[in-house]
Amino acid sequence: MENRYQKVVKEIRDTDAILIGASNGLSISDGYHIFADNEWFRENFGDFRVKYGIRNLLQGMFFAFASPEEQWGFFSRLAYRAHYTQQPSQMMKNLYRLVSDKDYFVVTSNGEDHFTLAGFLPERVFEMEGKLTEYRCSKQCHDMVYNNRTDVMRMAEEEKNGVVPTKLLPRCPKCGSLMEPNLPKDPSFFQTSGWKKKALEYQNFIEKYHGKKLVILEFGIGWRNQMIKAPLMKLAEKEPNFTYITFNKGELFIPEEIKEKSIGIDDDIAFALKQIMKEYNYME
Repeated sequence: MENRYQKVVKEIRDTDAILIGASNGLSISDGYHIFADNEWFRENFGDFRVKYGIRNLLQGMFFAFASPEEQWGFFSRLAYRAHYTQQPSQMMKNLYRLVSDKDYFVVTSNGEDHFTLAGFLPERVFEMEGKLTEYRCSKQCHDMVYNNRTDVMRMAEEEKNGVVPTKLLPRCPKCGSLMEPNLPKDPSFFQTSGWKKKALEYQNFIEKYHGKKLVILEFGIGWRNQMIKAPLMKLAEKEPNFTYITFNKGELFIPEEIKEKSIGIDDDIAFALKQIMKEYNYME
């Protein structure tokens, strides 16, 4: 009898394309937890915790710092330590290997940009709520977003006591105003040309596989999620040849309407992907 991991591998091998949906549960399995006052947070941001009372990364991202030097002290350190000096985890490498020989697209609310670290092509990843590796003009004189690697590396290297030198503050190439992290602090975030372009590419990918075989791999998305999970479940219900596979330890939710075409994996995501890769390798 096939076990559930063998069933996942079979579905992936037989499909035309893969659509990945991911939220905080995947990040947590990858060691990045924006809600936790955990060991990683205290080791890397203990000084911000003491000085400002910040108890987790999410609070720090939207904290009202008194100066841009302090704000970029926090963000440059975060982007530097959570992305630019990170190596891809085995979990993310397993996920990439699992889907890399198929046409794929990723839609995620995760902002640490770990998909591209593992080899996923940036043009195939839609970060719906922004990412640490980008910034934009704080005055919104234009709606382009830019990669921030050069500025972040400089600021992180010269940051002292949570503050970066004023001379290193990133400036808009158009108007000279300060740049800000590309996060959804207000509705204008969802009106940028880049966001709209990625949203269109997401829809085009779905339309491309209308009537064909497609596997939805959903990782760590809570059952109340309306931005990613609800549309994926509706898509699985509407498309007769789509298969819905959801990974979420302790919080599986599969509607009755798609139960017969779904697989639920109630395990730690890193463990589950490791087991799936064992079956994948065995069946090669």
